[in-house]
Amino acid sequence: MGRLDLAEDVVQDTLCRALETWSIHGLPDSPSAWLMRVARNRAIDLLRRDDQFRYFAPELAYLLRLREDLPGETPAFEKEIQDDQLRMMFSCCHPELSTEAQVTLILKTLCGFSVSEIAHALLASEDSIERRLSRARKLFRLSGTFVEITNASEIPQRLEAVYQAIYLLFNEGYHGSRSEQTVREDLCFEAIRLALLLSEHPEGEKPKTHALLALLCFHAARLSGRMDDDGGLIQLEIQDRSKWDRDLMGRGFHYLEKALMGNELSEYHLEAGIASLHCAALTYEKTEWAKILELYDILYRLKPSPIVALNRAIALGKALGPEEGLAELKKIPDPAKLKDYPFYPAAQGEFHLLAGRPAEAAKHFEEAMKLARSRSETNFFERRLKACRPGAAMIVDDWR
Repeated sequence: MGRLDLAEDVVQDTLCRALETWSIHGLPDSPSAWLMRVARNRAIDLLRRDDQFRYFAPELAYLLRLREDLPGETPAFEKEIQDDQLRMMFSCCHPELSTEAQVTLILKTLCGFSVSEIAHALLASEDSIERRLSRARKLFRLSGTFVEITNASEIPQRLEAVYQAIYLLFNEGYHGSRSEQTVREDLCFEAIRLALLLSEHPEGEKPKTHALLALLCFHAARLSGRMDDDGGLIQLEIQDRSKWDRDLMGRGFHYLEKALMGNELSEYHLEAGIASLHCAALTYEKTEWAKILELYDILYRLKPSPIVALNRAIALGKALGPEEGLAELKKIPDPAKLKDYPFYPAAQGEFHLLAGRPAEAAKHFEEAMKLARSRSETNFFERRLKACRPGAAMIVDDWR
């Protein structure tokens, strides 16, 4: 499809209709087949109203021939749709685009992210995201189409962008930074589905894919324990671990074991290792922070990003004490990239609180509240601010 703007409109409209329809009538027997059928019909409607309809008529005819004889919602059709979705992710990875631009295009076109959500996910400005999308649109207009995979040897060079897009899709669901919902489980499990599908492809069956899948399973296992009955976040220390999904944790350990076969060590291996230590701890007090810190040390050498530096500083503070954690937070290179990230001042607030300086902690939690990206985050930081009052319990939150 050469019409990137059309694809974006179709994806957005289809997802909105799914949310409205499924909330009333429930999930169809084959959700992916339902989405494709609705998207196809919406694309036809848009093309029919387009002034350039004749230009796209051959493409439309091909689309109709491709789909008209296929059953609407059968297991075979479901399998085909999954393949199409994964292929489209790879098709967004034009070799003339940077990996960052490829990831941006996938998130915008196929995952339905807004420019603001992409900017927050990538710690970039909205202007820079708009420029990336503009370059991508221009490139596809000039080439006239997405670059389809014609040879399996082309897949490895496009894998990195697909990995990152799946990771960020899950992350948005896990944190819900731009939604009134604290957690978007639909995004989390869609990311797991895509990662699983990728792991089953001959060219995607790699240790790095299994490591990513293990990481997503470990985090998804903790979803039901992260929220209270009102949808608010619960600190890691007081989560009811009996609510953690043992089956998903088992799957996480299974894929982590598969990821260790070979000589490859990726950021997903290390993050999965960190997540596994949280899942393996029977209680918060038994969390092996020293081992978590060791893994963060390696991760930072492999991928020295501001977010990794922040998480490493938090792990160091939990392993060695709040003063050491505060000192490490001050050493983070290029802190300007975290200026709009609410969990940076919140981490400072937690360590000041643990160090017995509630007034100083309150200042940082107030700053975090100003930077909060959703109502759930605002409520979360408000509760931490209340913990700064005399007599309040001091609990360190799960910032990861």
